[in-house]
Amino acid sequence: MDRRLSSVVMRLPLVLGLLLTASGCTVVEQPSGLIARYTTAYKEAISGGDRARLRDWRKTFVGALAAARTAGRAADIARDGVLLEPDAALAGPAIPNGMYRCRVIKLAARDAGDHDYAASGPFTCRVRQERGLQRLGKLSGAQRYVGLIFPSDALRNVFLGTLVLADETRALQYRQDELRDVAGYVERIGPNRWRLVMPQPHFESRLDVMELVPEGATR
Repeated sequence: MDRRLSSVVMRLPLVLGLLLTASGCTVVEQPSGLIARYTTAYKEAISGGDRARLRDWRKTFVGALAAARTAGRAADIARDGVLLEPDAALAGPAIPNGMYRCRVIKLAARDAGDHDYAASGPFTCRVRQERGLQRLGKLSGAQRYVGLIFPSDALRNVFLGTLVLADETRALQYRQDELRDVAGYVERIGPNRWRLVMPQPHFESRLDVMELVPEGATR
């Protein structure tokens, strides 16, 4: 595990205790609290750092693939097919609400000791309506993304959320802690297949890609 991530996990009991007792605490569990002020326009909610991460997503994607191939993981990348093709996004309907099987691929080690290719899963994910938006949550695993899906363009929508760690039961508000913020693109890559592309995550890797397949469907 990344040293910074390990440090965060070790501090969780103290941090959560302080947050839960402090006045003005912004730790939230209600869906509307994921962003400070509700809006359906991602440009009104996104941080400057996440705007830059999304802007450079393709450069990050290509560089992360190159690092993994150099590390001898070309066969793994080929096996994942369109999931790890930067330009695989398809026009079509947004991801439907429902339950999903999901798995995560991490590419390009961020620090010494991390892996240039690491796959984990399967996990359980859920997409559900959240007022005028959708809420995407990864429900299992040690690192769980939770956030809102905002409309963007014909090929992709924008995900803004936070990272929930270990046995935490509440999500921090987006932009409360930069190291917990997650930004990415939700893209359709097949008839029953979507992905969440997260460039430059703060821990372990340079690119995270989460595959989402509806429960009961085949890829």
